[in-house]
Amino acid sequence: MSDPQPEVGTIAWVDLTVPEAETLRDFYRDVAGWRPAPVAMGDYSDYTMSPPGSDRPVSGVCHARGDNAGLPAQWLIYIVVADLDASIARCVERGGKLVAGPKPMGPQARFCVIQDSAGAVAALYQAA
Repeated sequence: MSDPQPEVGTIAWVDLTVPEAETLRDFYRDVAGWRPAPVAMGDYSDYTMSPPGSDRPVSGVCHARGDNAGLPAQWLIYIVVADLDASIARCVERGGKLVAGPKPMGPQARFCVIQDSAGAVAALYQAA
Protein backbone atom coordinates (compact mmCIF):
# COMPACT_ATOMS: atom_id res chain seq x y z
CA MET A 1 0.00 0.00 0.00
CA SER A 2 1.28 3.44 -0.78
CA ASP A 3 -0.32 5.27 2.20
CA PRO A 4 0.49 4.11 5.75
CA GLN A 5 -2.73 5.66 7.18
CA PRO A 6 -5.38 5.39 4.46
CA GLU A 7 -8.85 6.78 5.13
CA VAL A 8 -11.79 4.39 5.38
CA GLY A 9 -13.75 4.39 2.14
CA THR A 10 -10.85 5.41 -0.08
CA ILE A 11 -9.04 3.40 -2.72
CA ALA A 12 -5.61 3.00 -1.19
CA TRP A 13 -3.86 0.94 -3.81
CA VAL A 14 -4.17 -0.90 -7.12
CA ASP A 15 -2.37 -4.10 -8.08
CA LEU A 16 -2.10 -6.23 -11.16
CA THR A 17 -1.41 -9.90 -10.42
CA VAL A 18 -0.28 -12.03 -13.36
CA PRO A 19 1.74 -15.21 -13.98
CA GLU A 20 4.71 -13.29 -15.46
CA ALA A 21 5.10 -10.00 -13.59
CA GLU A 22 8.30 -9.03 -15.43
CA THR A 23 6.48 -8.95 -18.77
CA LEU A 24 3.77 -6.61 -17.48
CA ARG A 25 6.27 -4.58 -15.45
CA ASP A 26 8.10 -3.83 -18.69
CA PHE A 27 4.84 -3.25 -20.58
CA TYR A 28 3.69 -0.51 -18.17
CA ARG A 29 7.21 0.92 -17.96
CA ASP A 30 7.17 1.41 -21.73
CA VAL A 31 3.49 2.33 -22.17
CA ALA A 32 2.83 4.50 -19.08
CA GLY A 33 6.36 5.59 -18.21
CA TRP A 34 6.14 3.97 -14.76
CA ARG A 35 9.41 3.21 -13.03
CA PRO A 36 9.55 -0.23 -11.38
CA ALA A 37 11.16 -1.01 -8.04
CA PRO A 38 11.54 -4.61 -6.88
CA VAL A 39 9.84 -5.85 -3.71
CA ALA A 40 11.51 -9.01 -2.39
CA MET A 41 9.04 -11.86 -1.95
CA GLY A 42 11.52 -14.57 -1.01
CA ASP A 43 12.80 -16.32 -4.13
CA TYR A 44 11.24 -13.78 -6.53
CA SER A 45 10.32 -10.10 -6.68
CA ASP A 46 7.07 -8.27 -7.22
CA TYR A 47 7.22 -4.60 -8.24
CA THR A 48 5.93 -1.23 -7.17
CA MET A 49 5.45 1.22 -10.01
CA SER A 50 6.06 4.97 -9.72
CA PRO A 51 5.17 7.72 -12.17
CA PRO A 52 7.96 9.54 -14.03
CA GLY A 53 9.73 11.99 -11.72
CA SER A 54 8.17 10.60 -8.54
CA ASP A 55 9.45 8.25 -5.87
CA ARG A 56 5.93 7.53 -4.61
CA PRO A 57 4.52 4.27 -6.01
CA VAL A 58 1.01 4.33 -7.46
CA SER A 59 0.53 0.63 -8.17
CA GLY A 60 1.98 -2.82 -7.98
CA VAL A 61 2.65 -5.53 -10.52
CA CYS A 62 2.74 -8.91 -8.81
CA HIS A 63 3.34 -12.55 -9.61
CA ALA A 64 0.40 -14.92 -9.16
CA ARG A 65 2.37 -16.85 -6.53
CA GLY A 66 2.28 -17.25 -2.76
CA ASP A 67 -0.56 -15.23 -1.21
CA ASN A 68 -1.44 -13.95 -4.70
CA ALA A 69 -1.91 -17.41 -6.20
CA GLY A 70 -5.40 -17.71 -7.63
CA LEU A 71 -6.10 -13.98 -7.84
CA PRO A 72 -7.67 -12.86 -11.11
CA ALA A 73 -5.38 -11.35 -13.79
CA GLN A 74 -6.91 -7.88 -13.73
CA TRP A 75 -6.31 -4.53 -12.08
CA LEU A 76 -7.49 -4.93 -8.51
CA ILE A 77 -8.43 -1.92 -6.38
CA TYR A 78 -7.98 -2.05 -2.60
CA ILE A 79 -10.82 -0.30 -0.76
CA VAL A 80 -10.10 0.66 2.85
CA VAL A 81 -12.63 -0.61 5.41
CA ALA A 82 -12.83 -0.12 9.17
CA ASP A 83 -13.69 -3.75 9.98
CA LEU A 84 -12.74 -6.38 7.42
CA ASP A 85 -14.78 -9.19 8.97
CA ALA A 86 -17.93 -7.04 9.19
CA SER A 87 -17.47 -5.91 5.57
CA ILE A 88 -17.10 -9.52 4.40
CA ALA A 89 -20.31 -10.45 6.21
CA ARG A 90 -22.17 -7.51 4.62
CA CYS A 91 -20.79 -8.47 1.20
CA VAL A 92 -22.19 -11.98 1.47
CA GLU A 93 -25.51 -10.71 2.92
CA ARG A 94 -25.87 -8.41 -0.11
CA GLY A 95 -25.32 -11.21 -2.64
CA GLY A 96 -21.55 -10.93 -3.06
CA LYS A 97 -18.92 -13.61 -2.62
CA LEU A 98 -15.62 -13.97 -0.81
CA VAL A 99 -13.08 -14.89 -3.52
CA ALA A 100 -9.86 -15.04 -1.46
CA GLY A 101 -8.83 -14.45 2.12
CA PRO A 102 -8.90 -12.84 4.47
CA LYS A 103 -5.11 -12.89 4.45
CA PRO A 104 -2.43 -10.93 6.30
CA MET A 105 -0.50 -8.27 4.39
CA GLY A 106 2.58 -8.38 6.55
CA PRO A 107 2.12 -6.99 10.07
CA GLN A 108 0.47 -3.80 8.81
CA ALA A 109 -2.87 -5.03 7.45
CA ARG A 110 -5.31 -7.72 6.38
CA PHE A 111 -7.12 -7.98 3.07
CA CYS A 112 -9.53 -10.13 1.11
CA VAL A 113 -10.86 -10.23 -2.42
CA ILE A 114 -14.60 -10.06 -2.97
CA GLN A 115 -16.94 -10.27 -5.92
CA ASP A 116 -19.95 -7.97 -5.78
CA SER A 117 -23.47 -8.97 -6.77
CA ALA A 118 -22.86 -7.75 -10.35
CA GLY A 119 -19.70 -9.86 -10.72
CA ALA A 120 -17.05 -7.14 -10.32
CA VAL A 121 -14.00 -7.98 -8.20
CA ALA A 122 -12.30 -5.73 -5.62
CA ALA A 123 -10.09 -6.12 -2.57
CA LEU A 124 -11.03 -4.91 0.90
CA TYR A 125 -8.15 -3.67 3.06
CA GLN A 126 -8.05 -3.08 6.83
CA ALA A 127 -4.99 -1.47 8.37
CA ALA A 128 -3.74 -3.03 11.61
